[in-house]
Amino acid sequence: MAVISMVFLLSIACLGVWNSLSLLKSNSCYFLEWELISVNSVSVEMALIFDWMSLLFLSFVCFISSMVLYYSGGYMMEDKNIVRFIYLVLGFVASMLFLILSPNLISILLGWDGLGLVSYALVIYYQNEKSAAAGMLTALSNRIGDVAILLSIAFLVDLGGWNFIFYVGGDSLSGSLALWFVAIAAMTKSAQIPFSAWLPAAMAAPTPVSALVHSSTLVTAGVYLLIRFSPSLSGTLVSTVLLLIGCSTMFMAGLGANFETDLKKIIALSTLSQLGVMVSILSFGGAMLAFFHLLTHALFKALLFMCAGSIIHSVGESQDIRTMGSLVSFMPLSVMCINLANLSLCGIPFLAGFYSKDLILEVVFMGPLNVICLIMYGVATGLTASYSFRLVYYSLSGIWNLNCGSSVSDEDTLMTGPMSVLTIGAVASGAVISWLIFPTYLVCLNFFFKMLTLMVVLLGGSIGYFLNMMVVSYNLKSISSYKMTLFSGSMWFMPFLSTLGTALSSLKIGTFYLQVSDNGWSEYYGGQGMYLLMKDSSKILQIIQENSIKIYLVMMLIWMVGFLLVF
Repeated sequence: MAVISMVFLLSIACLGVWNSLSLLKSNSCYFLEWELISVNSVSVEMALIFDWMSLLFLSFVCFISSMVLYYSGGYMMEDKNIVRFIYLVLGFVASMLFLILSPNLISILLGWDGLGLVSYALVIYYQNEKSAAAGMLTALSNRIGDVAILLSIAFLVDLGGWNFIFYVGGDSLSGSLALWFVAIAAMTKSAQIPFSAWLPAAMAAPTPVSALVHSSTLVTAGVYLLIRFSPSLSGTLVSTVLLLIGCSTMFMAGLGANFETDLKKIIALSTLSQLGVMVSILSFGGAMLAFFHLLTHALFKALLFMCAGSIIHSVGESQDIRTMGSLVSFMPLSVMCINLANLSLCGIPFLAGFYSKDLILEVVFMGPLNVICLIMYGVATGLTASYSFRLVYYSLSGIWNLNCGSSVSDEDTLMTGPMSVLTIGAVASGAVISWLIFPTYLVCLNFFFKMLTLMVVLLGGSIGYFLNMMVVSYNLKSISSYKMTLFSGSMWFMPFLSTLGTALSSLKIGTFYLQVSDNGWSEYYGGQGMYLLMKDSSKILQIIQENSIKIYLVMMLIWMVGFLLVF
């Protein structure tokens, strides 16, 4: 089943790349539209658009999905419900493809809601309390985005149709409230502040799902929607707000990842940081740069999660990086792949991430950016290198901490095969995509700003590696500033605000009604009261049925008195 699905998706990916390049060369696109119903000159259509952007992104989604399905055959081999899992993943991919190809807000809602529904089913796949809580947080956070899409559909009625592809770039859409609601929807799906708490919580899903969700589906849906709406964003208040939110998310996620010890959550926070980069450069006017980074990030992030899954699978299902160490001696292939993905994430020259991330930072340094956002960009880039090299130290090259050394290996070809294929993408995709598709940018910077990115990466990587080496050897200094450490490491208390802020009042009201209603008056006059009444009545009936002469005489006396009173 997994192999058939992989071949099917891989063939779609190859066709998608070929057709994308053909459409790019001919500078054309195909627009298909079916009118479903027409009411008062407003028609509801089902539309699909096939242009170079949608087909290229579609091919990347299918390629990564095919690798993930093949990888799942090894990772979830012992799972009894693997067929159900594969169907869920295919439904997830189908929803994403539907969203990519829809230029119409009504038809986009089907793919948008499909992603939310299937993501909930995948997050609660391991049926335990933690997964249920994470799934509910994910579903409810994404429902806010669904409501925002519905409201944007309502406001687009003013323009006479829901094919937003015809209105982007025009004054009518730029001044519409629909643009604000689309931005809110994209923020929820791409987990920007203040909706960031669900993304690390979604790590409760199986690792192959995490590789798919955090690379090319779900979290990238919001960024892709903003890319489609980008011509209407430039110069508006929405773009300024998105710039501040994107920079804050990027900084917050990078800071939190440096305090995290869960391997999957570190990679999840790195996804959040890169989504902040995409949203901020998109609001800065660089939609093509955001799309470029979206494609390169998809490949090395899928590789990172696959390598993390291989390591977790081998070390006895432990995700704590402090219980690993010196894995390079036992899993050389997985360690090589995760190191390449990490270096690509940091933006080391001539790997995939360098071509998009370095260009983004240089365009930002050239633009009219305020000092706060400029500092956030620089610090967040350094923090990315810091947590990447911290991960390298703790799990790959540090002190050996495992108890199950004999079983640690990377001999499962079902898992290492897709990892090796994606490694080629993590190394070469940036150069190939920039040569084939994206235009050349003229970068005019002085020597300091030109070298700033490389200097910040090297400085952040050195601090992340050597500082954690000192942490192992000396007393932990972060305990002395516990409150600041807790604030930085808990995503600025966002998980608590997202859950307790909404659930605490409901729980208090529930406790009040439990005490007043269930254990109070309703219990006294309800089920318990009825039980006591029937119990007392049955006692009286039992006494009456004991054939006592005394009772018969008393009853006769009562009847006689009653008759006398009546007559």
